[in-house]
This record gives sequence, structure tokens and C-alpha cells, in this order.
Amino acid sequence: IAMSPQGDGNLSVMSLLECVLDGFEGGPQTQALLFALFLALYVVAVLGNITMMVVITLDARLHSPMYFFLKNLSFVDLCYSSVIAPKALVNFLSSSKVITFEGCIIQFFFFALLGTTEALLLAVMAYDRFVAVCSPLHYPITMCPSVCARLVLVSYCGGCLNSIMQASFTFTLPFCSSNHINHFFCDVPPLLKLACADTTTNELVMFGLCGFFIVDTTLVVLVSYGYITVTILRMRSGGGRHKLFSTCGSHMTAVSLFYGTLFVMYAPPGAVESMEQGKVVSVIYTLVIPMLNPLIYSLRNKDVKDALWRLGQRHTATRRMIARETVS
Repeated sequence: IAMSPQGDGNLSVMSLLECVLDGFEGGPQTQALLFALFLALYVVAVLGNITMMVVITLDARLHSPMYFFLKNLSFVDLCYSSVIAPKALVNFLSSSKVITFEGCIIQFFFFALLGTTEALLLAVMAYDRFVAVCSPLHYPITMCPSVCARLVLVSYCGGCLNSIMQASFTFTLPFCSSNHINHFFCDVPPLLKLACADTTTNELVMFGLCGFFIVDTTLVVLVSYGYITVTILRMRSGGGRHKLFSTCGSHMTAVSLFYGTLFVMYAPPGAVESMEQGKVVSVIYTLVIPMLNPLIYSLRNKDVKDALWRLGQRHTATRRMIARETVS
């Protein structure tokens, strides 16, 4: 709901039918540059994540728990960026920048769901590497297909729970006369600034839920990689150490980027001094990280690079066969 002024200057309640996403400051030239930047990030994110899913699906050598989780991460990243980027791109070229209230709720719901799911998936991937490195003999039993499927399901359920709670607390607030959201998508911090009721409870809920998911998943990652590092350093094979550090280093890079930006944005109150800074931080975890993840995992992972080469060879051989049949 929103509040509108009556003739006597008081506020009355009315339905909020639409919101305006103010986005970034700047004139038409700045908006055009931002459009080009967002479009480039989104196209690379879409192509990279689709490529990862296709390669992992088609290459039998990548049908292992680690790549099962990676394929799910690519799917989440693809959906995550698609929840934010298309509307932002339209708004860069539009003067109205309007989103319906229902559209705002839907966008936030899927943003929170997919963001939390990604945080949980990264923790699951760290646990998977911990079992693979520290208990290799038990790995096939511990990380059997049914367990992997359950871990992914739990990640999605955790994301859904967080999304439902955040949305229900945020969108039941009474909003004041302004319907301008100082952001390029619907998120909790700018929405709370529009509320004309006490938002202390909402801020505590946001801090508690985000703190719970971020701190708990970060602890899982740190403990897992602490054990992994000790185990790797005890290995006598230099080649084995290099391969494990390369694989785990890719994961740690992705984890550090994602958790770091989320923590800065949501966990400590007042960490982001202005909404303009918050918008820049938001670009990192909504577009830059989904774009970087497939690049990090493919460029620093020999198995994925080999699978891409095999897929390319297979495609080339198929084209040659078709060409020969056409000629004959």
C-alpha cells in the first residue's frame, strides 16, 4: 500500500499500482553507456552459463557430483541475471522506468530465492570438495546421486524460505506517497526507505536472515577449505597438489566474490554509505559474478577445457560427415 495526501495535508491509504525504478543518475549518454555495459555483461553471462550446462550434460566424463553442482550453479546464475538484466536494459532506454507493484514483488521474490540458493550451492560445492579430497575412499558413497539431489533440493528450499519471509515482511509495509525506488531493481533496502512505518523489525529480519545464510555458508566454506588445504600440503605428489589447488582455487575465487559483495550490501547496517554505492555493489553480484563464474570454472579447469575441445571436435566431425553425404 501507499499513502496519498488528502486536502487537509494528512495521509490516507491507497493501493500502490506501480513503482518507478530510478536506476542510475545521468543523462541520455550515461544511460546509453550503462545499457551497453549491462547488455555485454548479460550476453556473456547467458552464453557462458548455457555453454557450461550443455558441455556438462553432453560430456559423460563430467557426470560427477562436482559438475552436477556446477551445472545447477550455472542454471541459477542464468536465471539470477535474467531476473534483473532485461528490465534494467529496458529502463535504460525508457523515460518512464515503470514496474507494476505485482511485478516488483515477483522480481524481488525470484531475486532473493536465486541469490540465497546460489549462496547455499557454493557451500554445498565446498563440502563436496572436502569429501573428495579428505575422504576419497568414502566419496562415492557419501556423495551418491541421491545425496547430491537432496543437497540441491535443500539449497532451493532454503532460497524459497528466505524469499517468502523477506517478501512477506517487506511488501506488507505501508509505503509513503513516493513510489520512486532508488535502485535499478526491487530490493529490500531501497523499499524500506519508502515505508512510513517503523522498519526496525524488517531491518532485524533482513540482518538476521542474511547474516544466518551468509555466516553459516561462509563457515562451511572456510572449514571445508581449511581441511582441504592441510590435506593438499601433506600430499607428496606435486602434480596432484597443483591440480587440486587449481580446482579449489576456482571455487574459492567465485565464493569470495559472491559472499564478499553480499556481506557488504546486507549484513552490517550502514556498510554501504549511499544508494549509489549500493547500486554499484549490486551490479557485481547480480551481473558480474554470473558472468564470471563460467569463465572462472572453464578457464581454470582442465577437465572443462578438455570437454569443450572434445565437443568442438565432435561438432567438426559431424559437419564433415554431413558435407560428405551431401556431396555423394
